[in-house]
Amino acid sequence: MSAKQKKSYDNESITSLKGADRVRLRPAVIFGSDGLEGCQHSFFEILSNSIDEAREGYGDFIRVIRHKDLSITVEDRGRGIPVDFNPKEGRYNWELVYCELYAGGKYSNNTGENYEFALGLNGLGACATQYASEYMDVTVFRDGYKYELHFEKGNNIGGLKKTKCDYEHTGTIQTWKPDREVFTDIRIPPEYFRDVLKKQAVVNAGLVFEFIDEESGTTEIFKYENGIIDYVNELSAGKGFTEVRYFEGSARGRDREDKPEYKVKMQIAFCFNNEINVIQYYHNSSWLEYGGAPDKAVKAAFVSEFDKYLRNNNKYNKNESKITFTDIEDSLILITNTFSTMTSYENQTKKAINNKFIQEAITDFLRQQLEIYLIENKEEAEKIAAQILINKRSRETAERARIDIKKKLSSSMDISTRVKKFVDCRSKDVSKRELYIVEGDSALGSVKMGRDSEFQAIMPVRGKILNCLKAEYNSIFKSEIIVDLIKVLGCGVEIKSKHKDLNSFDINNLKWSKIIICTDADVDGYQIRTLILAMLYRLVPTLIEMGKVYIAESPLFEIIVKGESYFAYNEQEKAEILQRFKGQKVIVQRSKGLGENEPEMMWKTTMNPETRRLIKVMPDDAEQTQKFFDLLLGDNLQGRKDFIAEHGHEYMQFIDVS
Repeated sequence: MSAKQKKSYDNESITSLKGADRVRLRPAVIFGSDGLEGCQHSFFEILSNSIDEAREGYGDFIRVIRHKDLSITVEDRGRGIPVDFNPKEGRYNWELVYCELYAGGKYSNNTGENYEFALGLNGLGACATQYASEYMDVTVFRDGYKYELHFEKGNNIGGLKKTKCDYEHTGTIQTWKPDREVFTDIRIPPEYFRDVLKKQAVVNAGLVFEFIDEESGTTEIFKYENGIIDYVNELSAGKGFTEVRYFEGSARGRDREDKPEYKVKMQIAFCFNNEINVIQYYHNSSWLEYGGAPDKAVKAAFVSEFDKYLRNNNKYNKNESKITFTDIEDSLILITNTFSTMTSYENQTKKAINNKFIQEAITDFLRQQLEIYLIENKEEAEKIAAQILINKRSRETAERARIDIKKKLSSSMDISTRVKKFVDCRSKDVSKRELYIVEGDSALGSVKMGRDSEFQAIMPVRGKILNCLKAEYNSIFKSEIIVDLIKVLGCGVEIKSKHKDLNSFDINNLKWSKIIICTDADVDGYQIRTLILAMLYRLVPTLIEMGKVYIAESPLFEIIVKGESYFAYNEQEKAEILQRFKGQKVIVQRSKGLGENEPEMMWKTTMNPETRRLIKVMPDDAEQTQKFFDLLLGDNLQGRKDFIAEHGHEYMQFIDVS
């Protein structure tokens, strides 16, 4: 391209977006995204203004309607947005609020005049959302008048309509439809509204939120009379091992010496619970998804005070490492609800704050309160300390196991050369490859001769496999057969400490389309099968959840008629075959163990996708699964044998999955 053809870059090349285009052409700059997340944030901007009014003491009710056409209504009972003429600015307030970015009534909040602890601070929300809407209708009741405005695609149509009006209460009603020309997706799901309104009810004690979803015809109310205390109680569901504790305080300070002083209010509620752990941070009512200052403060204060308690009370073992926040977090439900007259959000979407003084204030306040709490509540302190150490030691054991198994699985050699007696198949197509797990060397021989070596591989289980439900990780990974089997699977393991995954598992690395457990149809075969299933359930449960694990059913009887063999997999089938050949000479014999079968019989009964029977192992209710394994793998040997003898046939409900 010649110099003449190139576009020049000179004084006329610089342009700026005007009016609504500032938002409509670059929504991600204001809302963080031009997709659904950005659309959701545009709603939150409008809701924030109504919440700020309520927190100032004006109105205790906010209604949100999700209309069938995906438009949204937010209605409050605040003072009503001022939309009439503003002599100071020489313009109508509605222009400033709905058509001017960075205009609003919250820029002097640090003086204490208006909106001292405001959620919406930047003067962007109402205007940006209006600009990003297909249409917006605004109705305001205040000063004895009803004010009405209508906007389309960022432009006002018809000016301000003002009529004398008698009304029950002041307030603002805003209805708008997010514009598909601005956002790629405007279908905000009901769950998002419910989640936001519930969170706002939690941190605005006593404020009532009503959510109407026209699509489903449902109406819901969200209200927490005692705010975060009620919420922590709800989360704990009576299962906490400490009472709910609540701290409230305030502080004044500045982020830098040359910055103005501002005020911080702090509310913190927590309890300890072994079944549920939730930590949420809110600032000026906004849920801080990424935390920032409060998150750093909570971690520093809790680790500092509980470490001090453990050291002062000689709870650590000799040379034991210090606790981390993870060890506390594993049993903690905590909600912080802070407010400040000045806030530094990381960006307009308000998902984290980074004020230095807020972090320092919360850290100091929490440390003082926790120190007093641990002194005054000795019984609870002892319980918490014991649980934190259990969490810590469990985490360290799991981490050691993860490192250990990673070392064992990290060999770059081909698995066929590093796993004893494993017999691979030729195909490299994972969608076709099948792994047969068989018991013993004799079964290995007959299965090897009876298989289709193109796509069927064999892994023999030598001797009695370890009961993985009872064993610790370090014992499990000392078992050569278990480590070999994990190597052959190829997908790593799912090691879990109390609440955190420390796993190397990746389903994309699984080398097989089916994992088929193939054992004899007797009591010992049932037990080996159960132990293999227990191992998979403990170490790679996702394989069961994704339907990758199968049981190959072995026939119980071989019925020979005129030299032809027929196979029965249970007593009922045996009876049906005998009935079919009634009057003829038949030979009925108990089917042999896998190791004694002829290759042709193995192929026909157990391995041929056209004739075999596979049982897909389905994920059961977790509690039922645990009970089942306890019964089959417990210490009562006779009870287990009796159960299998009596009920074994009930688990043989076959489905054709070949």
